[in-house]
Amino acid sequence: MRIQAMVVRIIRQFIRDKRTLGMLVAAPILILTLMSVVFSSDALDPKIGIVTEHDALLEAFNNKEIEVYEFSSVEDALQATEDKEVHGFIEVEGQSIRMTIEGSDPNVNKSVIMTVQEVLSQLQSPNVSNKPEIIYIHGSEEMDTFDNVGPFLIGFFVFFFIFLIAGVSFLRERTTGTLERLLSTPLRRWEIVIGYVIGFGIFTTIQAGIIVWFSIEILDIMMFGSIFFVMLVAFMLAITALTLGTLLSAYARNELQMIQFIPLVVVPQVFFSGLFNIDTMNPWLQSISVIMPLTYGGEAMRDIMIRGGGWSSIWSEVVVLLGFALLFMVLNTLALKKHRKL
Repeated sequence: MRIQAMVVRIIRQFIRDKRTLGMLVAAPILILTLMSVVFSSDALDPKIGIVTEHDALLEAFNNKEIEVYEFSSVEDALQATEDKEVHGFIEVEGQSIRMTIEGSDPNVNKSVIMTVQEVLSQLQSPNVSNKPEIIYIHGSEEMDTFDNVGPFLIGFFVFFFIFLIAGVSFLRERTTGTLERLLSTPLRRWEIVIGYVIGFGIFTTIQAGIIVWFSIEILDIMMFGSIFFVMLVAFMLAITALTLGTLLSAYARNELQMIQFIPLVVVPQVFFSGLFNIDTMNPWLQSISVIMPLTYGGEAMRDIMIRGGGWSSIWSEVVVLLGFALLFMVLNTLALKKHRKL
């Protein structure tokens, strides 16, 4: 009877907590749906640029139904590759072929190289070699998958742990009555929010710095850019995660409900933020990545660490992350109204 009473109590507790009951079903369905859509995407169709008037070569690519872009000069083709309008380009010099690829994603590199080599192997032309010289604008032939996803993983772990810690900590401030006492003082809501952001921000900066240092110095992740810019992006991701975590904690009644936000807020960002190539997804799926903070953090990290970019390459992503942080701070201030109006 005592065991029966305990079972009944737990069942009633779940029934009363409609959010937990819904999450038991909704979260797995959401994640499985995202995984199904992402992993069932079409294979990457390489975009190849050609700097040549070699008719047989152009015809060979067209016969394979490969998307080909013609360029009048190497400079134009190089700029298009840098801007990711094409994945790489080839040029013919005498009997030799030189292939230049963007190089920051090893999976894309393999797809481009295999496609070009397949076309060249079927090219019946004694004047052109079927073994191209390969040049990497970024990365190298030795670049592995971890070098490619490493920058994203740095951003993800900074974002994930700070989101979780900040949310649970701010929730504890509410449940222990600390926040209510603060709201009864002359402090304005926006002052409380800024105070929490600065206070937590000191520790999040330290954590982000340790993660970045360990990844680059100990794990030896590929690094071509400045560590200062990596730290800047990690800091912006940390502040964004901090403000988002504290915002969502206002709508949680306990730690379990705070953790329930992870599959709804954090996990979906994994699929659209650089770990998987979104170029192969449907356009409507690609548009979802626009509202994901990790999309901008992951891309900025890769621009710095793999492509060696500086401020000119990442300023737009930094501005967007700053916009997210400011938006969440404003929403935090409004969310405090539900606890006590000043």
